Amino acid sequence: MNTDIAKLYHIAQANRRTILGLMSGTSLDGLDLALCHFEGCGTSTKVQLLHFQTITYSIETKNLIREVFAQTQIDLGKLTLLHNFLGNLFAEMVLETLQTWKVKPAEIDCIASHGQTVFHAPKRLHQQPNFGNATLQIADADQIATKTGIITLSDFRQKHIAVGGEGAPLAIYADYLLFSSPQEDRILLNIGGIANFTYLPKNQNANQIIATDVGVGNTFLDYFCQKYFDIPFDKKGQIAQTGKLIPELLQQLFTLDFFEQPFPKSTGQETFANAWVEQIIQSDFQAISPQDLLCTLTHFTVEGIWQAIQKLNLTESTLYVSGGGAYNTFMMNLLNQKIKTYLFDHLGIPAEAKEAVLFALLANETLAGSTIALGNISKVCMGKISLPN
Repeated sequence: MNTDIAKLYHIAQANRRTILGLMSGTSLDGLDLALCHFEGCGTSTKVQLLHFQTITYSIETKNLIREVFAQTQIDLGKLTLLHNFLGNLFAEMVLETLQTWKVKPAEIDCIASHGQTVFHAPKRLHQQPNFGNATLQIADADQIATKTGIITLSDFRQKHIAVGGEGAPLAIYADYLLFSSPQEDRILLNIGGIANFTYLPKNQNANQIIATDVGVGNTFLDYFCQKYFDIPFDKKGQIAQTGKLIPELLQQLFTLDFFEQPFPKSTGQETFANAWVEQIIQSDFQAISPQDLLCTLTHFTVEGIWQAIQKLNLTESTLYVSGGGAYNTFMMNLLNQKIKTYLFDHLGIPAEAKEAVLFALLANETLAGSTIALGNISKVCMGKISLPN
């Protein structure tokens, strides 16, 4: 038997696993690495976060990704090269981080790599009758497995699409298995480049769980901070809170078709495009100050979240927030004026680590052969397996 397959068989049979989750989101901040210890699977899953680290991308790497990210026309050669480049980069970051943590690669059962989303295309957005839901993540897992010597699971979203889903959001699985509570109805909100949440009823009925994207997160805020202030993001919302809300601009932003579409739904920067906001500004709001723009865009994110909560009749729930937006004090204060709001850290996992932990959990479920049906998605194991040799 192939020695890697024999090792995979042994890992799959075990009740305990050490898995390194990797996440690179639409905000393009960097690579999140979460080293997790799992016991059991399914509703019996117990997880301990051993280490967490975010490695920020260089300006050059961010620019390389932006050349192919969320664009309908790209240089196919650049995409092909970037696929392997990011796989190698992730592998280097893994090895460097493990060395910092004083953890040997042989101590890791597997890596779970989300990859880097470059295009997300659910059918209700592309509306091409001959094509179904689609999404594309790059960062070749064979490069990761070969360079690190660690079995790697990747490309999780494709199986979700294959069984009838949109490939997003996938947070529902970790949310349900790890963070349901019989004491309260919970909304677990992630504000990354895009904002999405999972609703967990306190009766813990899996059929009543809702997982959906709800609008833009930090995408526009980060872009215009870079454009007008030459900084990567508005730390704590300090710039936005010095501006004032422009109601006319906010109203125009909400004319986007996305907000009229039924739940659940998924989206990306293909819909919430920086160029779309710039076109609106150039057409009708040329005199707006950068501070007023950031203030209004922060309200746009918050109002998109709140509208979804209202439409789904979830206003009596408690909101727990993860992602970069959780550290935007101005944004969090606006949310807290509408609904009881806490940092995700209150649930035992640091807010910034949640998504990397999610993909480690999905790998654990696949290795264990555990399948859970949630919503309209049939029982499914996600992730393709790359062997080191």
